Amino acid sequence: MSLITSIKAPILNELQLFEKKFVDSFQSSNLLLSSINEYIYQRNGKQFRPVLVLLCAKLCGEINQSTIDSAVALELLHTASLIHDDVIDDTFERRGQKSINAQWNNKIAVLSGDYTFANGAVHAIRTENLRIIKLFSNLGVQLSDGELLQLASVERLKMTEDDYFCIIRKKTALLFSACTEIGAMSVGADESLLKHFRNYGEYLGICFQLKDDIFDYYENLNIGKPTGNDIRDGKITLPLIYALRNSSTKEKEQIANIINQKDFSEKNVQTILRFAHENGGIAYAEAQMELYKKKAVDELSSFPDTEIKKALLTSAEFAAAREH
Repeated sequence: MSLITSIKAPILNELQLFEKKFVDSFQSSNLLLSSINEYIYQRNGKQFRPVLVLLCAKLCGEINQSTIDSAVALELLHTASLIHDDVIDDTFERRGQKSINAQWNNKIAVLSGDYTFANGAVHAIRTENLRIIKLFSNLGVQLSDGELLQLASVERLKMTEDDYFCIIRKKTALLFSACTEIGAMSVGADESLLKHFRNYGEYLGICFQLKDDIFDYYENLNIGKPTGNDIRDGKITLPLIYALRNSSTKEKEQIANIINQKDFSEKNVQTILRFAHENGGIAYAEAQMELYKKKAVDELSSFPDTEIKKALLTSAEFAAAREH
């Protein structure tokens, strides 16, 4: 049994309820939008984030309609962010299929992303829970802020580790944190419990993003995006930040010249990949990933041992051990 299958096992019935409502959210009388929505749905991944919503709700109580609406809202928001990211990054393939901007064009992709986000907001409002609606709204702000911070950092070779963690917190970790906190909130968990879920999700999200950034420095992995793609986009992530900080001046100048000149030929990309490996960047990022995995696991220590808790512990293992 795969890790993701074992994670979903305790909530299979609830996942069916989520899936039905998620499918319904893509229905439209607009023929173009209907075609786009169908294409988006067919490309839908493991739905890890709504799984977290359901698991955290079930650890605290009984999953209800507010939980399902929250899970749909957050998955739609995540989907919208991916559509927009592909436009921003000029990405033409995701999970082995053409991106929306490649299949149609940038204008249609931006508008379909806007529609998907607005659709998520509708489902958040259906919870009739002001705290959930506030969290959802703030998440939209933070995701955009994180994307703009990353775009600004593309030109800054001297990006620090603190800068990096600030960006991935906004771009990735806060979405995980919202999923876990809102899941528990939807069944009435009190503040003392919500703090644990909030932290668990944030640490899990950082672990997840670190794994994604490590993928970029390995070859021949079925990861759903080309190896070295972040490098070609001029994105400075933790493996390279650490390697630049812990290398000789001569090596650093060579890498700086490549990045400043945006000369991302295949040979130069391979040079950067090798540089990050040889100067400890990958090992350091992997150590940080394991640290945040442990921090996530520790947030669950006070909860009784149940199959739901086991699934959440396995979720942390999945975030760090996955191969794509």
